[in-house]
Amino acid sequence: MVGIVASSYYRVPSGGKKGNKPSTETFHKTKGFVLQNVVVAAVKEILKHEFIDCGYRLMTSYLSRDGYTINHKKLYRIMKEEGLLKLDNRIDRSGSGRKFVKFRKVYTSRPLECLEMDIKMVWIPSVGKNAYLLSIIDVHTRRILKDYFSFNIKQNQVIALLSELFENYDYPNNVVIRSDNGSQFIAKNVREYLGLIGVQQEFTHIATPEENAHIEAYHGILKKEVFKRFDYQYFGEIEQILKRYVKFYNNRRLHGLLGRITPMEKWNADKNLIIMKKLTA
Repeated sequence: MVGIVASSYYRVPSGGKKGNKPSTETFHKTKGFVLQNVVVAAVKEILKHEFIDCGYRLMTSYLSRDGYTINHKKLYRIMKEEGLLKLDNRIDRSGSGRKFVKFRKVYTSRPLECLEMDIKMVWIPSVGKNAYLLSIIDVHTRRILKDYFSFNIKQNQVIALLSELFENYDYPNNVVIRSDNGSQFIAKNVREYLGLIGVQQEFTHIATPEENAHIEAYHGILKKEVFKRFDYQYFGEIEQILKRYVKFYNNRRLHGLLGRITPMEKWNADKNLIIMKKLTA
């Protein structure tokens, strides 16, 4: 090209050094700077937990709690090099009158303001049929308040579980509970019981699981972190696994939408608002 020097349209190698080499050390608040193999060992130790199945971003938060100062991009590189990013690389797989939801998205300011409940089918191989898991979640904290696992869930079991739940918290005021239109939830006795104790019941519209999004999400997590990971055969076997998982979920599993804290940490931070609401109601 006439009148234009080559350097203006051809990239000229600088001849300098390439980009900085990745850091091989990471700072720990009590150990000081540690080598990459120490970080890898810490990641593997966290992943040993039977229920933990997280990517590099959430793992960054777990490591931070354990005293490490590490960037999520650096951790991504480390986990990728060690084959720790994918789960498959880590796990050894041997009625009428119902009130419908007005707003799809729920906004809460305190625990026990809005609850969601749902029933999930759980296949039991040894008997060749489904069992059923009823779970109740607190929307504000994502804490699983109660669950019930059985081959049959009738309206009486629903009432008994709800009664135990609300009795535990001295029947707090202004509680709304959402569910789909399952026969156990729309049953007259269930609706009358909730009306008697002053709990407002809402039903999702047909084929709109997003209106019950929080409990649906929890059951989706169960599918990924429990039912697809454990090669169980018997009802009692998966029952014990589910009991352990609920404790893990409430007390140890970091929740992204809560700001990388656990449901119980959120509950403990805001539980005083339940009393305040009762006093001001």
